[in-house]
Amino acid sequence: MTRVLVTGAAGFIGSHVAGALLARGDAVIGLDNFDPFYPRAVKEANLATLRASPRFRLVEGDIRDRELVAGLLDADTAVVHLAARAGVRPSLEDPAGYASVNIEGTATLLEASRRAGLRRFVFGSSSSVYGDTAPVPFSEDWPALLPISPYAATKRAGELLCATFAQLYGLRIMALRFFTVYGPRQRPDLAIHKFTRLVAEGRPLPFYGDGASERDYTYIDDIVGGVTAALDWTGAGGPALEIVNLGESRTTSLSALVDLIARAVGKEARLERLPEQPGDVRRTCADVRKAGRLLGYRPTTRVEDGIPRFVRWFEEAHGRQH
Repeated sequence: MTRVLVTGAAGFIGSHVAGALLARGDAVIGLDNFDPFYPRAVKEANLATLRASPRFRLVEGDIRDRELVAGLLDADTAVVHLAARAGVRPSLEDPAGYASVNIEGTATLLEASRRAGLRRFVFGSSSSVYGDTAPVPFSEDWPALLPISPYAATKRAGELLCATFAQLYGLRIMALRFFTVYGPRQRPDLAIHKFTRLVAEGRPLPFYGDGASERDYTYIDDIVGGVTAALDWTGAGGPALEIVNLGESRTTSLSALVDLIARAVGKEARLERLPEQPGDVRRTCADVRKAGRLLGYRPTTRVEDGIPRFVRWFEEAHGRQH
C-alpha cells in the first residue's frame, strides 16, 4: 500500500484519481481548499464515494500553507499535485492570483517534499503550455517558450520548478500535460458540461469564432490510467524529471463537438456567435508516443463514444430536460 497526498482531491480530475488509488488499495490524503470558483456542493458530491473508504482522509486547506503541507508529508508519502486555479480566460482577469496559487503553491509542495525526504512527485500540467506556435501533434521536445495566457505561463513555471527540484534534490518527478479532459463530474464551467446543460435547457450556447478551432478531447478514464501509471513510474529508479503528454491524440472541431452533444442530448443546438477569445489556441493535439513508451499509455475512448457517456451521466445527475 502506498500513501498518496492528492491535492485538489475534491475536484473533477482529483476525485477520479483518488478513487482509482483507493480502488487499488492505496491510502489517500485529499487536500482541497474548496475554492469558490464553482459551488462547494459540486465538490462535496465528488467526495461522496471517497469518504466511504477508511483509507481516505480529507484535509481542508491551502497548498500555500507551509505548516499544513509539511504536516501531511513524510519520506514514505508520494504526491499527486492536481490543485490549481484553473481556466485560460479567468486567468486573464486575475494573473496575480493565478501566479500565487499555481506557482507559489507548487513551490511550497516541492519544498515540503524535499524537507520530508520524499522522492515521488506527479505534477498536473496542461497542454496550454504549448501556445499557438507548436507544430501538430504537440511533442514534449517543443521548448514551450510562448504560452499565450497567464494560466499557461503558471503551468510552464510549475514544470520548471519541478525540473529544478529534480536536479538539485534528487526527486523523481513526472509532469503530465493534460489535453482537455472531460467525463462524468467535469467542472460545470468547462465547454462540454456547459454546452450539454444549455442544449438540454434549450438555451443558446456561446460559440466563439468560426467553429474551426480544434481540441484534443481526452476522456477521464484515460487520464486516470495515465496518472496512476505516472505515480508507479516515480517509484522506480533514481532521480529524474520527465514531461509527458496525456491526450487522445485526435482533434475535434468546435462545430463537430457541438453536433455530437446535440445528437446525444436529442435537441438542436442554438448558437450565440461570438468573436474568438484572447488566450485561446486554435488547435491542440497530443503526440502520445512518449506516454506509450514510459507508461504503457494507450487511450481507448474516442470522443464519439465519450460524449454520449458524459450526456448519460449528466441526465442521471441532473434529470433529463423535456
